[in-house]
Amino acid sequence: MIEAPALRRLLVVDPCDDCHRLLPVLRSVDWDVDSCSLENAADKTCDVGLLRLQPFHLEHPEAVKELISRSGTEWIAVLNQEVLRLQNVGDFVCEWFFDFHTLPFDVSRVQVTLGRAFGMARLRGQGTVHIDQPEHELLGDSKPIRELRKLLSKLAPTESPVLIRGESGTGKELVARTLHRQSQRHSKPFVAINCGAIPEHLIQSELFGHEKGAFTGAHQRKVGRIEAANGGTLFLDEIGDLPLELQANLLRFLQEKHIERVGGSQPIPVDVRVLAATHVDLEAAIEKKRFREDLYYRLNVLQVATAPLRERNGDLSMLANHFSHFYSHETGRRPRSFSEDALIAMGKHDWPGNVRELANRVRRGLVLAEGRQIEARDLGLISQQAIAAPMGTLENYKHRAERQALCDVLNRHSDNLSIAAKVLGISRPTFYRLLHKHQIR
Repeated sequence: MIEAPALRRLLVVDPCDDCHRLLPVLRSVDWDVDSCSLENAADKTCDVGLLRLQPFHLEHPEAVKELISRSGTEWIAVLNQEVLRLQNVGDFVCEWFFDFHTLPFDVSRVQVTLGRAFGMARLRGQGTVHIDQPEHELLGDSKPIRELRKLLSKLAPTESPVLIRGESGTGKELVARTLHRQSQRHSKPFVAINCGAIPEHLIQSELFGHEKGAFTGAHQRKVGRIEAANGGTLFLDEIGDLPLELQANLLRFLQEKHIERVGGSQPIPVDVRVLAATHVDLEAAIEKKRFREDLYYRLNVLQVATAPLRERNGDLSMLANHFSHFYSHETGRRPRSFSEDALIAMGKHDWPGNVRELANRVRRGLVLAEGRQIEARDLGLISQQAIAAPMGTLENYKHRAERQALCDVLNRHSDNLSIAAKVLGISRPTFYRLLHKHQIR
């Protein structure tokens, strides 16, 4: 029995008379066609979009850019001679659309272009699937990120302090916000303070507040960050940079559950859950008398470690595509996928700045990209051969090559493990066995 071809969803936005005459033809060749105005297009889903571009779209392009960015698929512009003569129409169409057609339609060419757009959308894993996480949720499916999400779900409901440890750029504040959001305090304030970013002479006032006239320039009462977090969560980032004097004051607050504003004498009860984060070795800081041991044990009741990006095998390309969509609004350019060369270069890079570095490189790539894809050079990366490993046994070489092959294919096909196994020429059960063998997922 021959299966009927799957319907392909086409959305026609602001259709003209020529568009309406085209629709029955497209339906006859298995396109599931819907049409609407630009104002209502955000509520629709499609595999390919067709938009009748008009002068007012170019005068106020934000709505078109928003639609294309959020849909996550390929769009084709339809233009008449009047629009073709408008200034900058060429740049706008080349930046935001997969292709364009001039009126009247060449039906056979339209069908070919729609088919190519549909294939490209599927090839890039776009279609109607789009990650829309404005706060960069803990995205990924690697073993470290799955274990992290599981751990946070256990720690979030408790009231105990949590010490979050990890390299710079691994998302320690994001972990803190996730703990707050999943806690009983989620409807109360989340207040973050970077202990290393505030001048030392201002930290006490920032944390504890001050009374009017407490010092020169204190013209009015100021509520400190700790008091502002009352009922919610206080996140102390880079706690290792807190001066020793303030460490003593913070310890006193943790013990007594109340504060005194600078210049005040009245104790103020404050109920907060304290989360702290650091990228430095606090144990070494204790040995050097730079961090109080008693404060360390107050903060380190529960502990979370964030994995560096280089250990999150399979998450790299997904995170890169997420940032491409997220920063497209800021840069004013449509989201772009990544070339094979860029994916290889990203896979070989060590990412010392972790996810923060990836986000910044993708932002740069969106600005600099001249083609339809982001290239390695746009990211400031150079594709190069892997550095030769020290000589070893043949078994060592086989082991390294096997692991590298698994990491490379996960970087490109982490969303579809069946395809990943097929690319390597092995069965899916064998693929899973190798992942387990190398402790990758």
